Amino acid sequence: MFVLFNTIITFALGLVAAIMGSDWNVLSDIYQFAIIIPTVAVGFRRVHDTNRSGWWWFLVVPLFFNGHPNDNYYGPDPKADALGNEDGQDSETAPSLGLR
Repeated sequence: MFVLFNTIITFALGLVAAIMGSDWNVLSDIYQFAIIIPTVAVGFRRVHDTNRSGWWWFLVVPLFFNGHPNDNYYGPDPKADALGNEDGQDSETAPSLGLR
């Protein structure tokens, strides 16, 4: 959702800049600068879901894997249901390969 909203806002600011003239492009630049830290924080949180240190975010590759199926060092599985099963799967289901 974070990426979706940022894409929509960036597109809207770009549209305003195109309509109003090149001086309005500063709005988009300010917005992009303002979301640098939240973007890194969301990326680190996503890498923590894969049971890795946040520094792996800079390698980009782990962002395409599913998270660790159980609780890990960084906290509980955000996708687990009330029974602790990932994505509502029963415990008899074979684990996924980790790819989306």
